Amino acid sequence: MVIPLLDTLTPAQRDAVTHFEGPMLILAGPGSGKTRVVTHRIAWLLDQGIPCHSIVALTFTNKAAEEMQARLACLAPGKRVWVSTFHRFCAKLLRQHAPLVGLQENFTIFDTADSAQALRRALEKWHGEPPRFTPNALRNAISWAKNHLLTARNYQPRHGDELDAAVGQVYPAYQKLLAEANAVDFDDLLLHVAELLRENPEVRRSLDERYRFVLVDEYQDTNLAQYAIVRAISIDYPNLAVTGDPDQSIYGWRGANLGNILEFDRDFPGAKVARLEQNYRSTQRILSVAAQLISHNVKRKEKALFTDNGEGAPVCVVKFPTQQDEARAIAAKIAGEVRSGRRRARDFAVFYRINALSRAFEFALREEGVAFQLVHGLEFFQRREIKDTLAYVQLAGNPRNEIALLRIINTPPRGIGPTTVRRLTAHASARGMSLLEAARDVEKIGSIKRAGAAKVRRFVKLVDRLAALAGASMEELLGTVVAESGYREYLGQSGSAEDEDRLANIEELLTVAREFDERHGGAGPIEAFLEETSLVSDTDDWEQAADRVTLMTLHAAKGLEFPVVFITAVEEGLIPHERNRDNPDHLEEERRLLFVGVTRAQEQLQLSMAQYRHFRGRRRMTIPSHFLMELPRGEIEYADSCAGTWMEAEPPEVEPVFSRCDERPPPHSTVPRRAEPAITTAANMLSGDAPEAAVSPDAFVQGMLVCHPARGLGRIVALSGGGAGRKATVEFLGQGRRESLLLAQSPLQPVARPAGNP
Repeated sequence: MVIPLLDTLTPAQRDAVTHFEGPMLILAGPGSGKTRVVTHRIAWLLDQGIPCHSIVALTFTNKAAEEMQARLACLAPGKRVWVSTFHRFCAKLLRQHAPLVGLQENFTIFDTADSAQALRRALEKWHGEPPRFTPNALRNAISWAKNHLLTARNYQPRHGDELDAAVGQVYPAYQKLLAEANAVDFDDLLLHVAELLRENPEVRRSLDERYRFVLVDEYQDTNLAQYAIVRAISIDYPNLAVTGDPDQSIYGWRGANLGNILEFDRDFPGAKVARLEQNYRSTQRILSVAAQLISHNVKRKEKALFTDNGEGAPVCVVKFPTQQDEARAIAAKIAGEVRSGRRRARDFAVFYRINALSRAFEFALREEGVAFQLVHGLEFFQRREIKDTLAYVQLAGNPRNEIALLRIINTPPRGIGPTTVRRLTAHASARGMSLLEAARDVEKIGSIKRAGAAKVRRFVKLVDRLAALAGASMEELLGTVVAESGYREYLGQSGSAEDEDRLANIEELLTVAREFDERHGGAGPIEAFLEETSLVSDTDDWEQAADRVTLMTLHAAKGLEFPVVFITAVEEGLIPHERNRDNPDHLEEERRLLFVGVTRAQEQLQLSMAQYRHFRGRRRMTIPSHFLMELPRGEIEYADSCAGTWMEAEPPEVEPVFSRCDERPPPHSTVPRRAEPAITTAANMLSGDAPEAAVSPDAFVQGMLVCHPARGLGRIVALSGGGAGRKATVEFLGQGRRESLLLAQSPLQPVARPAGNP
């Protein structure tokens, strides 16, 4: 039996869902079913006859967008509404209207590391005395300017401000370099679209006409550029529904403007205001602690949070002698709960203010043998080997990308040294050409010797071969990069564990490419793949289903929930952070940050501090955060060091370890094993005894040694397609030729080294 769309909603949720035309602000407290309301509202609009293409929903993380899409697939089967992050939404609009902002459609999106390198490159080309500020300080200031809709043309330094004066000079140079590279940074995606809508009324009107119903999630996190975009496409059809909570605005340092949500009813007079105040996540004690804490803020919209979840256990505040004691005690508590079977490792989360505090918990959990995942550490797509590999793809898709070229022209080492690169750069600058064009012109550069010129020519030919594969599948293109660039051999030569890990990461990137191909029917555009790899959110690498303790910063915890939460180092200088203590607005944001951490907890919450903490190379005595003095004492139990058994005293029953149907089976269960493919060893292959059993196309991987009964030994240099259509490009050894084979119909066999051989 199908449950009617509105029957599972509370009156407050139903009121927000069924609002039809006109602006609406949904004030949604933590754990109040915000995502449920947004997705049900979209489904309800579809039920009213609104076409899918007339609705767009914008949020901030890929995970949030994916969750909304999954819920919509259940609520409105067969109907596809565009749910996107702001940056992906803007990237798509820019591709459609690139010439209007001085770009080509194949522009590259620079991630944080690439934009930092671009700024350093702009400073290298600086004429005159370089600014005395660090590149990071300059980049942050430029980012602030873009988030506040200040372009390089209209940026006006404040009188007497040295940093502003430096930015006024560097900003135009940085933007010039981006334009020459046909590239944008993250902030440009928003700024360019805001400018596009302001300066092109016909484009603005067409988008307003198309997207008649706009929904924005986490509206409290929008900056001025995002506000301008949403406002521009909600003028003719002001059916804008925004959802958010001023008490959870924690990204002011990224440019988020709290005024956007606080002043929504002023921007849209007569707007409907719906309040979601019932919390479905936390116990009453946790909620009372959160409410008392946030009540000390002035800039907020009042809400009366309540829950039917019961009183629950007291919130625990514990003081430890040192940070090592803090980490060991928390790890021991988690280990005890996991070993007893009362909880799973994934039920626990440990939060801290800055990433530098994670190390003690990593060490302590390893000592206890408890698996954990570190969220927002060195992200996968920021690893050196991944950025090296993707730089080849970037250059193949955008020949003007100077940053990508400089990264890979001698990676792996191919004898093109810095002197040659400087001479190429000088040649390009003197003639107003791109660096790749200068490389093609290498024969005319007399200062580059013949041997060096030959190496540059070989590099250019490699780039051209990759560019010729622009229409192929991403798996094939990336596989060709790894094979022909020499990167695989380069990493394989050392035999070190570190380089083996890098090879494994490249294999994982090939898997990412294959999944991309499957979603795009075999061969999606390079730009779309690069967007997916560059527009990665903070928590995209968090695996919800993984049975591991989660370690993350308080900022990264936004939007998540866990049965048991530990908030650590609740000390002056950390929570609140020392740089934010003297500014009232910043201090309120620090309090909101702790509020967010508290409201991630469903059943149990512990806040802790250490009397002594090693920080920034020295040991110091700490001061408990004054936020602790703002908490309701009647809801809290205080303990010194490790005294107290707060978990053991918890009365509610906890679900047994293997009670869920999707968990791993008991040790003695009989689970059928998947048949392994027949593998040809080098020994039986050479003796002519290769097995004849068919091999699944999925058994073949990039770089694998294979055997063909007629053509002999070969190595896979590229893979593409999936299932019965999966193909391999094989380079047969000693024959100097390549052949594309349909794996499902080929007698190709994987080759494994015989036992005992290295």
